[in-house]
Amino acid sequence: MSQKTSNDLQDLQYFGEYGGVNPSISDSSTYTFISAKTMFDTFEGNTEGCYLYSRHSSPSNLYLGEALAALEGTESANVTASGMGAITAVILQLCNAGDHIISSRTIYGGTYAFMKNFLIKFGIKTTFLDITDLDAVAKAITPKTKMIYCESVSNPLLEVADISALSRISKKNELPLVVDNTFSPLTVTPAKLGADIIIHSLTKFINGTSDCVAGVVCGTTEFCLSLKDVNNGAGMLLGSTLDSLRAASILKNMRTLHIRMKKHSENAMFLAQNFEKDGLRVVYPGLPSHPGHLIMEDQMNPEYGYGGLVTMDVGTLENANALMELMQERKLGYLAVSLGFYKTLFSAPGTSTSSEIPLDEQEEMGLGNGLIRFSIGLDDDIQRTYSLMKKCLLDLKILDITSIKA
Repeated sequence: MSQKTSNDLQDLQYFGEYGGVNPSISDSSTYTFISAKTMFDTFEGNTEGCYLYSRHSSPSNLYLGEALAALEGTESANVTASGMGAITAVILQLCNAGDHIISSRTIYGGTYAFMKNFLIKFGIKTTFLDITDLDAVAKAITPKTKMIYCESVSNPLLEVADISALSRISKKNELPLVVDNTFSPLTVTPAKLGADIIIHSLTKFINGTSDCVAGVVCGTTEFCLSLKDVNNGAGMLLGSTLDSLRAASILKNMRTLHIRMKKHSENAMFLAQNFEKDGLRVVYPGLPSHPGHLIMEDQMNPEYGYGGLVTMDVGTLENANALMELMQERKLGYLAVSLGFYKTLFSAPGTSTSSEIPLDEQEEMGLGNGLIRFSIGLDDDIQRTYSLMKKCLLDLKILDITSIKA
């Protein structure tokens, strides 16, 4: 495993073709060869650094991949056209017909749907379980198990995975541990904790401007090359290729990620602490009341805080919808899915990003229909934001002024 740290990201510098401080964008779908033999070697995967066809790789995508590998402390990284493009490629590269996956029960709805509804076509079965129950994880392993999958901080319940403990289980059983770190870039570095493959939806915090869709797979050079193999690489053959213009745009936005994550976390902590004092049911890994608080403290990079996601349960879907609509009307953010934007985004996961999960399973895992997921923005005056949000809660009688804790 590479010993890179987040400082490697700071030290990355690329010169453009003409000396520009931004690398030149490779605006080509195909690349010329001086020698026919070199083209043959490239198809065979024997020539590193040669460009063949942009579905395989491009200079812009490689620049971004190098930055993301530095971010996560891995040897290499492949960028994709979406987070789901990264997730599906990894799973199909590791699993064959009849294989088995162990996955956290609380994961992004699209990932859940792919594992439960799509992979069954190939006879690949998934056991969904409470990833914080380490005994259950160990007991679920069978001779056909090919991977353990989880999210560092889960979507949408914000459960915290004990990555070090899961890594010990995976290594004991010679299984790869795959971690989706979309909710916690910089806050958590899964590779340092023993994860083998790290996935991100770059659409979210890493890009930070809600203007594109992209993903990445971070791992060993060997695994990343296997994804790009022209004969059996899932990344190559499934065709989830990131456009060079988007890759260049994301690379520029990454340069402010450290500043943005600190502010997202600072604002989220302020709101979580104050709304919990007001007597609301708030979940945030930075609160001592969070079941995974101590695990988060043990594995996080403290300078980046506890992340920008907060959930609040307001009792009913009617309350949730009314609050989100009023907050949007009062310019406190947007009623929208996704996360990592400069403005606060809020949605009711049970009827949006987790709607693929059946209602009975939502109830079993504690995903109530009054739950709101907040991706807290970069507001400069977070005290003002808190006061305005509190006014919304009071106006809707979700928060009763007589019950607010002193």
